Amino acid sequence: MTLHDSSLSPGEELWDNSAELERRCRLGSEVTSLSRSFSTEKSEHNFRLSSNLRYCLSITKLVTIFSIVVLCSVSLAIITSAQPIHVSLDSLDPTAMNLTDFRDNALLKLQVGGPFMTGMEGVPAQEYILIQVEQMVEIGSRRKRVQQILHNWTIPLHSKRNDQILTTRTFEIAPISINVQASLLDNQVVPLSMTHQSLYVTVETQVVIAGVILAGVYVLIIFEIVHRTLAAMLGSLAALAALAFIGDRPNLKTVVEWIDYETLALLFGMMILVAIFSETGFFDYCAVKAYQVSRGRVWPVIIILCLIAAILSAFLDNVTTMMLFTPVTIRLCEVLNLDPRHVLIAEVIFTNIGGAATAVGDPPNVIIVSNQNLRKTGLDFAGFTGYMFLGICLVLLTSFPFLRMLYWNKKLYNKESSEIVELKHEILVWRQTAHRINPASREETAVKCLLMQKVLNLESLLRKQLRTFQRQISQEDKNWENIIQELQKKHRITDKVLLVKCVSVLSIVIFMFFLNSFVPGIHLELGWIAVLGALWLLILADIQDFEIILHRVEWATLLFFAALFVLMEALAQLQLIDYIGEQTALLIKAVPEAERLAIAIILVMWVSALASSLIDNIPFTATMIPVLINLSQDADVNLSVKPLIFALAMGACLGGNGTLIGASANVVCAGIAEQHGYGFSFMEFFRYVLPLFRVFAFFNTILK
Repeated sequence: MTLHDSSLSPGEELWDNSAELERRCRLGSEVTSLSRSFSTEKSEHNFRLSSNLRYCLSITKLVTIFSIVVLCSVSLAIITSAQPIHVSLDSLDPTAMNLTDFRDNALLKLQVGGPFMTGMEGVPAQEYILIQVEQMVEIGSRRKRVQQILHNWTIPLHSKRNDQILTTRTFEIAPISINVQASLLDNQVVPLSMTHQSLYVTVETQVVIAGVILAGVYVLIIFEIVHRTLAAMLGSLAALAALAFIGDRPNLKTVVEWIDYETLALLFGMMILVAIFSETGFFDYCAVKAYQVSRGRVWPVIIILCLIAAILSAFLDNVTTMMLFTPVTIRLCEVLNLDPRHVLIAEVIFTNIGGAATAVGDPPNVIIVSNQNLRKTGLDFAGFTGYMFLGICLVLLTSFPFLRMLYWNKKLYNKESSEIVELKHEILVWRQTAHRINPASREETAVKCLLMQKVLNLESLLRKQLRTFQRQISQEDKNWENIIQELQKKHRITDKVLLVKCVSVLSIVIFMFFLNSFVPGIHLELGWIAVLGALWLLILADIQDFEIILHRVEWATLLFFAALFVLMEALAQLQLIDYIGEQTALLIKAVPEAERLAIAIILVMWVSALASSLIDNIPFTATMIPVLINLSQDADVNLSVKPLIFALAMGACLGGNGTLIGASANVVCAGIAEQHGYGFSFMEFFRYVLPLFRVFAFFNTILK
């Protein structure tokens, strides 16, 4: 990026002249208020409001959100969480609990922790725990009499008594006692922890509350009322308050356990690796080489980038792929005078498509292949990958021509000269740098004032260029050979020693990612591998100023994912995901038998795609698998489970393209682009992916 030197070095007397310093600080505060209105380019449909109306809307927004936060905080403060009861069972010593604090309309939520087998409830086993919930009901209209009703819950035990697994079930009754028995092959003792809670809201009401909270979060993100990270935090707080209100308040330890730390560690480690890698000039060098290979033509480069991203995502994590591709794409677009946002959106779409091609490319596929009940039906790694790979190849062949029609040249090129585009981006970078300085001392205040003066000078220069510039749509540059020579002189590898270290560490990290997917003897998760790789590179690179590297980490993105994990788990506790699965099963059963399989496949795929674009596809996939298995085992339905599982995988993986927060790769790409000054909003992403999303769904429906 070319730096303009207008009035950047006013002389050393600025530091000693207090009057001049105060004037600069006042100027800086004025520019700060001005930059807030200039920093973000709003959509074309936004209309202009008067200053008084904007002030009223701002105050209304502030008061409303703050009131909701205070209300949620109070509900969490006055309501306590249930304490677990620890018991030890053997075959000869059952345990009974009498419950007298339940109202007539209450639901019983029972959570049991012990050495259980995951995903095997209801399957016959030699060793198991039997929980009997007893209820006394009155029957008869005239001469009422009391009848005892028992609800049995069987949980199979694992042969190894090491792991403690939590399992939960809700009973829509008002119980009076709970009996727990153990069926063991020997005289061993099984330790259990039990928690029972009274829920005073029906399942339908809980689903409505969860839907309102989810809709509120999307309203905050779509209309950019607050930053998406703050919107996720507000949504998670509201969901936790709703759980407390219905009587199911989780404690802090439980909420922390909801966060997927492996994903956060993967993101953090890769951010450190990419931050150090960018110091070598490798991304600029790759951009120039790509421009040289394409001979100045845009679409060959875009197609190659999208195809490579899709292939890598079939074997690597989608997040890792986008973290490696986003910086290269941004530099390439700056060289070609393209708008990086359009190219990044295309890349992230094909990244999500490629991740669905194999059993290890996307988390929903991993969950499906690792399910023991599905393996018993003959759904193995090779068969699943072969079917999904064929379907995704056909999707890719359809997507490229449609993408070419959607992204025409006039939509890709910047409609201004490269000098004006570069100047605008430089202004944005200087402004962001000034905002990140916390003026804790006199010298830091002076530096911030200097930067704001720099912004003012550049904005004045920009206005002059805009007044004299006649807008023309850029065409393919015929003098690309001369441009290549200039770019090669300007963009070259700056630190070859550091580049060798970065390439070596990154190659080892990616190789370990592959081994983790295919070699069961590797006991390091992806998060561990990324963090260890970052630690290796930090030592080899001999980083002296560690704060510079930490500034390159997308802390807002990490916090967004942490809040999103809590939000999705809280919505699952409010029965939202279970309700979607149950209603889907009921709709399939209502279809005539002659058309049931075709309708079931279409319905499962569409519901999965729509749900995965709104909520996290990992808990949704885990919830839908037992629903589909039970549906296939129902004699009245008579459906094969394999086509339904393939429809679930297609919908859950490709549904992430539906919205900006539908997939982790989308959020990571948006965060890195925003850090480089090319952020795109929820609606900008949605406007470009909606036509492709329709094509994916239609084509997969025909494929089924």
